Amino acid sequence: MLFPYTYVPHQMEKMQAFIDFIFHEVWCKAPASGPFGLNLFDANAELREVMEAFYYSDAQGADFFYGHVERIYGLFSALTSVQINQFQQWYQGNNDLEKVCANDPATHLARYADIAVHHKDLAAQFGTFFKGLYSQSLLNLAALRAKIGDIDDHYQAFVSTNTVGKCPFCGIGDIKGAHHSKREAYDHYLPKALYPFNSINFRNLAPACHECNSTYKLSKDPAHNPAGRRKAFNPYAPAGHNVQIQVTLQHADIDKMVPADITVQFGPAALAEELDTWQDVYGIEERYKAKLCGENDGKYWLAQVIDECQAYDKQPADILAMRVQQAQSRPYADCNFLRKAFLEACQKIGVL
Repeated sequence: MLFPYTYVPHQMEKMQAFIDFIFHEVWCKAPASGPFGLNLFDANAELREVMEAFYYSDAQGADFFYGHVERIYGLFSALTSVQINQFQQWYQGNNDLEKVCANDPATHLARYADIAVHHKDLAAQFGTFFKGLYSQSLLNLAALRAKIGDIDDHYQAFVSTNTVGKCPFCGIGDIKGAHHSKREAYDHYLPKALYPFNSINFRNLAPACHECNSTYKLSKDPAHNPAGRRKAFNPYAPAGHNVQIQVTLQHADIDKMVPADITVQFGPAALAEELDTWQDVYGIEERYKAKLCGENDGKYWLAQVIDECQAYDKQPADILAMRVQQAQSRPYADCNFLRKAFLEACQKIGVL
């Protein structure tokens, strides 16, 4: 990830607060609370109003939400205190994205597959419920929307603060901003297809370009690879980081250059594990090499320098110095961060 987003507080966070209450105050207390009923929500007046409205509604989303809360309550009623404690640790772990990304060994993560080992029925109910929480058929219900607001409004607030206009996961794709009538999709960083408990947690929701979200990442897991847990960049890290990119070309015949002729190295070494995860999840190396081989990208960048040298009676080093300055001041405009690395490689191999 090239840079982190700034987290933007919003009324929609209340939806996760509702889920927190349902999990801790309703489900986890089910063994001692008796039959399921609206009285279980009395301590949260706004949620009580929503549940009551859903109880009397025949809307599909209302029945989905109320019915799953009730069914999961029934399954929790049969759990022991030890089992409930395990679920509480999983719930906390799956929602602490900062510790998940840092691969904190004390953070307990749970995927649906992990839960299904001993709680098959609960894993199935969780799967349907938490994957469905993000559906518009639920979020657009008037009783709920009156409490939590609208996701399009959240997006407008988000892009009013996050104004770079480029996808931080690749630096290549555009992110629609305040002047667009449409918005980008929110990526579930820990995929909702794999993880329960965090599908409506905005710490786990980050706008991403279509290529990152729907072509490369899909349901890839930033927190796990086949070898086990791993570190990943936190989309909302409080401090930024400087990703270093070095390009090496195998030969100087740029017209015949193919991805196999290019080596791309990333640094710094202190972020090696996060960088490996980033490349794996978002196909970064493949995408950057393809761009460098493109007629209107890498090959054009080189031709542009040569043309400017001729037009303005400059040396390649002068133009390259200008590109370096542009990459420092506006790294994501015109892919300056990648253009700089490519032109430096061209200079090193003697093309410039």
